[in-house]
Amino acid sequence: MAAQFGRRLRKGAATTAVAAVAVAALSASQAPGVNDHGRQTAADATPSPDVSASDGSATGNSPYYTDLPPLKSPNPSPSTGPSPSGQGETEAGIPATVLDAYKKAEASLRESKPGCNLPWQLLAAIGRVESGQARGGRVDAEGTTIGKILGPQLDGNGFALIKDTDNGAYDGNSAYDQAVGPMQFIPSTWAWAGRDGNADGKKDPNNIYDAALAAGHYLCRNNWDLSDQDDLDRAILSYNNSREYLALVMRWLEYYRKGTHEVPDGTGTLPGNRSDGGSGTGSDRSTPSGPATPSTPGQGASKPKPSPKPEKPGTPSPKPPTTPPGSPTPPPSTPPTPTDTVDHLENAGAAKLTAMAGDAFTQRISTRAETKAGKAVAKVRIRFTILGDTDTTFTGGESVATVATNSSGVAVAPALQAGEKTGAVTVRATVVGRTVAGLDYTATVTERAADKLARTGDAALTCVPGGEFADAVQVKATYQGAVADGVAATATLIKSAADPAANDKGPYFKDAAGKPVRTLTGLKTDAKGLLTLPKLYADDTAGTFLLRITTAGGATLTVELTVAAAETSSPSPSASPDA
Repeated sequence: MAAQFGRRLRKGAATTAVAAVAVAALSASQAPGVNDHGRQTAADATPSPDVSASDGSATGNSPYYTDLPPLKSPNPSPSTGPSPSGQGETEAGIPATVLDAYKKAEASLRESKPGCNLPWQLLAAIGRVESGQARGGRVDAEGTTIGKILGPQLDGNGFALIKDTDNGAYDGNSAYDQAVGPMQFIPSTWAWAGRDGNADGKKDPNNIYDAALAAGHYLCRNNWDLSDQDDLDRAILSYNNSREYLALVMRWLEYYRKGTHEVPDGTGTLPGNRSDGGSGTGSDRSTPSGPATPSTPGQGASKPKPSPKPEKPGTPSPKPPTTPPGSPTPPPSTPPTPTDTVDHLENAGAAKLTAMAGDAFTQRISTRAETKAGKAVAKVRIRFTILGDTDTTFTGGESVATVATNSSGVAVAPALQAGEKTGAVTVRATVVGRTVAGLDYTATVTERAADKLARTGDAALTCVPGGEFADAVQVKATYQGAVADGVAATATLIKSAADPAANDKGPYFKDAAGKPVRTLTGLKTDAKGLLTLPKLYADDTAGTFLLRITTAGGATLTVELTVAAAETSSPSPSASPDA
């Protein structure tokens, strides 16, 4: 069964189209799908049903190593004895720096996205399949690979067609994109997914610490919980959109979960087979490999093909070229891609974008790609970027999202999640792979508000002159019937209902030094919308006083306070003397 499975995996590119169709069907039948960010819902009326497929994968569906883990456990029991030639033990070894990067990424995600439950063994499984653990751990002391690890150029020749998006900054190719680094990110994905995992101030896809942390965040987006098998499948498929890839990564994940150990950098085993039919040589993967030739993992490239045999006598000579001698050979004509035809971007109906701090925006940004004649352009990648100093993000915590236009030419950005910083936020839409003027959208984050305040109790608030009130004042804030948490509030002991100025006598609060204060600012409701005021005291002035509480959003509540001397009971009458 294992051998049969291995042969099926080695078909690679031949099964890519079938796998893509299967995954597309899976995505359509499950929620959430394998999009880069966010979830499409029935509430999104702007796009047509096939809207917003994303880039499809972190790697651009580049080739990967198809070698299977050994059948025996990496930690065999004493009764079974060691695996042949120590194969299990050898394959389970992960280079020290690479292993450290995986574990540090897991620890970081445990803090920043605890609900994701990312195991470092998943990063190890993907790292094994994508680059053979950075080519057996060929990294320097900082974790940067010694020489670049590049996938083939994605020129549509047996691979996806992704024209250059980084001007060759990462892959050295200004014509087409190539997957880069030990986790094989394509430049357009690294642009938003890149992370600085070793705190050197750079986001380098060739650094295993940066790449491992980026891969962790990529797998943890969309609020996926990787302890759930369905979410785990979606996350892996989003990395490389192939059912064979999913099965292979799961095999390595389970293998590493059974046990692994650290080996010196540069001594890890190298894979021997790739999904594009090439052999694993450990060298830079800058061009597509030729047909597969059996090889031993870690032992260099396959043998070159022999030269073609000479033609037999009597074999007709090839027909002469139709181009006259001396004429220049015309360059092959390349039909324009959809991206090439885009002339401009249009707002596809995004309405006013407003949300209170901490809330999700109910409206989504939608952009339409058009030709010069105004015709819609499908299958064009639109990058949405949140600009400026703001903590507003897209769903999943990212500031950049890439979404493909649907058959109506429309791309819908993931939902925006307002942060705590208020004010205007700019989101810019641009075409990936083409220089077209960007389209800016403005989203406004307002402060948290309440439209109603109410006391949580109804006991009368009374005190004797010079005393203190026994009961604290507690109120609950709501907004449109829902709990209003984190809402700023002010409490003032006012002179009268008609005069909101602070009183100079009667009840008061105390400051940190114990001095009387009659206005409190900087108050905020808690997670349940509750606000409990500090203890109130009374001076020697008797009477009825007013406490007014106001919040952002206009909610106001006036509470009555009474300061009066305690009632004394009258003495009982004396008994009359006997007559």
